[in-house]
Amino acid sequence: MFAFRHLLEALAYILDLALNIYMWVIIARALLSWVNPDPYNPIVRFLYNVTEPVMAWVRRRVPLVFGGLDLSPLLILLAIVFVRQFLVATLWDLARQLG
Repeated sequence: MFAFRHLLEALAYILDLALNIYMWVIIARALLSWVNPDPYNPIVRFLYNVTEPVMAWVRRRVPLVFGGLDLSPLLILLAIVFVRQFLVATLWDLARQLG
């Protein structure tokens, strides 16, 4: 049973870390949209390639554009915070109960 506990703890930690990194990538992408970055810059291309599939999916489902301002990054950030507060916390609590 202790092995399953450690598995859940590791899963919660990795999920929390991945969501935290992706949250900062989304924030960087949103900040880049305020300036005119070089589209051939490898960092800019990486940020667009990593975030565009999720942002395009959200834009298709929930068109959140007000006055030319795209609010899909805000919706994605809210979803990330929800998953971190609900799913990650639930995995930690479940692992604690097994120990």
